[in-house]
Amino acid sequence: MGRVQGKIAIVSGAGTGIGRAAATRLAEEGAIVTVAEHDAASGQAVAEELGGEAVFIQHDVREEASWQNLFQAVAERHGRPDILVNNAGILATEDNQHLAVTELEQWRAVQQVNVEGVFLGCKYGVPALRRAGGGSIINTASFVALLGAATPQIAYTASKGAVLSMTRELAVIHARENIRANALCPGPLRTKLLMDFLDTEEKRERRLVHIPMGRFGEASEMAKAALFLASDESSYLTGSTFT
Repeated sequence: MGRVQGKIAIVSGAGTGIGRAAATRLAEEGAIVTVAEHDAASGQAVAEELGGEAVFIQHDVREEASWQNLFQAVAERHGRPDILVNNAGILATEDNQHLAVTELEQWRAVQQVNVEGVFLGCKYGVPALRRAGGGSIINTASFVALLGAATPQIAYTASKGAVLSMTRELAVIHARENIRANALCPGPLRTKLLMDFLDTEEKRERRLVHIPMGRFGEASEMAKAALFLASDESSYLTGSTFT
């Protein structure tokens, strides 16, 4: 029997990177996964790979109506969610990462996806989990929320700090409702998002000098942490920062 056998999971940004790896790992351990993804091609591909009762729902984390429709669809299909993984996120465009040259429009675009997207997911996820009798929220933040970034990315760093703080407050407020909220704070991973950003050997080496293990992490390693936080094995764990 799987570690999350029969649990209903929603994973945003599940078409690539950590989201895809988390959706895959949860499904392997028995969860019924809803792949929530803005890009239809990658989202549908992941759902097909997962098979079983996994479904793809095209989803825009920036839009309140999209979240409402997502939770309604899950309720109609499965009756409840048990697990919500708020994973979707973006970086600012490569040529404007420093504070002095980051445009307000770019700042707001990052906050809209990375912060407002998590806020809306939790806004509609908490009531759904409450109706289900409890559950687990897993928000993807970043180690830069704790340390700052070696490569300038001010909008992204600030957004992940907000995600981490939001997670801690949700954990405290909703603990007595059997709703747990924890944050993944991964270091730099070998995902397309980051490798496209760190597009030179110099940029990559600058990151790795700060990493004790001396290598980039893998999305599959983050997925294992997400699985633990989604499972009943972490039933006494909330408000934690998995760094």
